[in-house]
Amino acid sequence: MTGAGMLSALSDWPRFLAVLAEGAVTTVVLTLASSLAAFVLGALIALMRDARFFAPRWFALAFLEVFRNVPVLTQLFILYFGLSRLGIQLPATVAVILGFGLNGAAVCSEIFRGSIAAVDRGQREAAQAIGMTDGRIMLSIIAPQAIRIALPALGNFCIGLLKHTSLASAAAAPELAYRAKLLVSETFRSTEIYCLTALIYFLLSLTLARLFMRMERRFDPLARAA
Repeated sequence: MTGAGMLSALSDWPRFLAVLAEGAVTTVVLTLASSLAAFVLGALIALMRDARFFAPRWFALAFLEVFRNVPVLTQLFILYFGLSRLGIQLPATVAVILGFGLNGAAVCSEIFRGSIAAVDRGQREAAQAIGMTDGRIMLSIIAPQAIRIALPALGNFCIGLLKHTSLASAAAAPELAYRAKLLVSETFRSTEIYCLTALIYFLLSLTLARLFMRMERRFDPLARAA
């Protein structure tokens, strides 16, 4: 490529970056909203799995098996295209958040269950011995420790979810991969555009990883004391 040609090619980069930045904002919003939905639903499903009554345990197990064993892309197609055949047309962004949130809840519920089980049972028994209720034991003793134990796995989940949001382009959600695909269709400059897209995904994932590392240090009493 000649010098003039290279300058001409570089002159388009600000426009590429502006379009990709819009997609990156949507990717971050999808990741945050889906993660929040997955955390809340996952915690609820984890508590229902260990409930005393059969009905909530059965519901939680059925939820886990359905959403863990069906590919998330298939779930997105059902929510976005399948429901429209029944007269329920969800906006693409809502369908994507719902799909990733439900699928992620199945994953997070197992993370939370494992973290709760990892807390020493002797602490629960000691709290019961002094008359604390089950709810107070969970909120004051079990949950703070379980969250600290779960943070590394939750961080990996969020980073994976950020990258999996590229599947949302199948439902026409205007996230980063969707914007990149439109740019390539318009300009046929796939190498530059997809390299810029990969760089943005890398920076977003790195930022998320650093954020969770800081949270792990904040929740770790030994790290705080050092």
